[in-house]
Amino acid sequence: MKLIAMLQRRMRPTTGKIAGLAILAALTAGIAQPVLSSEPAVKIPAPVADEKPLASGASGAGRTQTAVFAGGCFWGVQGVFEHVRGVTRVTSGYAGGAANTAQYERVGTGSTGHAESVEIRYDPTQVSYGKLLQIFFSVAHNPTQLNYQGPDHGTQYRSAIFPTTPEQRTIAQAYITQLGSTKSYGAPIVTRIEDDKGFYAAEDYHQDFLVKNPRHPYIVINDLPKIVNLKAMFPEIYREDAVLVSKR
Repeated sequence: MKLIAMLQRRMRPTTGKIAGLAILAALTAGIAQPVLSSEPAVKIPAPVADEKPLASGASGAGRTQTAVFAGGCFWGVQGVFEHVRGVTRVTSGYAGGAANTAQYERVGTGSTGHAESVEIRYDPTQVSYGKLLQIFFSVAHNPTQLNYQGPDHGTQYRSAIFPTTPEQRTIAQAYITQLGSTKSYGAPIVTRIEDDKGFYAAEDYHQDFLVKNPRHPYIVINDLPKIVNLKAMFPEIYREDAVLVSKR
């Protein structure tokens, strides 16, 4: 019953069946232009400040690093980063609040301090933190929407970054300043940089939701366009086969 209620809350009008066919066709055809979604993609410059790249044989190479982002409903954000080369695992979950309130029903009240988030494990020899930020700000969500994303409203859907190292905090702050100075968006960036209070994985039924439910109306309208845009805007780092939390 909890799952049914959750799906009903996120159900959108099903003009999605026709839209979904167009989106899936675009994926198949390998389009080169962004497509329309409730959070349109924006072409933005790469960050000037980024991690120092690691060669495959360098000291520290082979160690996975962790990034934590919040950008609205975690279904779509997880789905985007599962298609990024160099990412080894993406988990949907909650960040910003306490461990004992990290449950979907409680987070949904907007009173826990949590935001729906994703924890991204990545190989720094294949993809940098700055590149993940560029994807986050350009195709994964709209950083100008304050405490909402598309149809989802509340502080649990806020745009936020939870740096796991001081270097990540510096890179994220510098990138927000850079994007603000280039006026890449039609409104100010409202993304918050928050302290890392711990990440708590969401319930199993949320994991890999986009991949497992590609015809769900919410996914068709709000999230499949993000995958199309990722492929169009970042072809050099796009991967067809999603890296999944669970085996299908």
